[in-house]
Amino acid sequence: MITCYVKYVIDPYQVREFECYALKWIGIVEEMGGIHHGYFLPAEGANNIAYCLFSFDSLAQYEEYRVAISSRAECVELFNEANKKKFILSYERSFMKPLMSDK
Repeated sequence: MITCYVKYVIDPYQVREFECYALKWIGIVEEMGGIHHGYFLPAEGANNIAYCLFSFDSLAQYEEYRVAISSRAECVELFNEANKKKFILSYERSFMKPLMSDK
């Protein structure tokens, strides 16, 4: 399993727009075979940082997902919306291997 960890710098005046965007991606990831662990929005502390975690069985499966979303109309529309409204200022994406309890 590989988990994609994304740290977003968002416009603190457009958190609601980011939340709507994020909710749509949760469903898309799950429809495409991933496990979405959720988005984590600002509550206390920094008001412009959000996080996202989602997993696929392998890096190859994640790469297939990335290719598929580049031509899926709903995804292209979401990318265009984020670029137009600019509620995402920047992001960092990392990949991690989860370590789970044996229990």
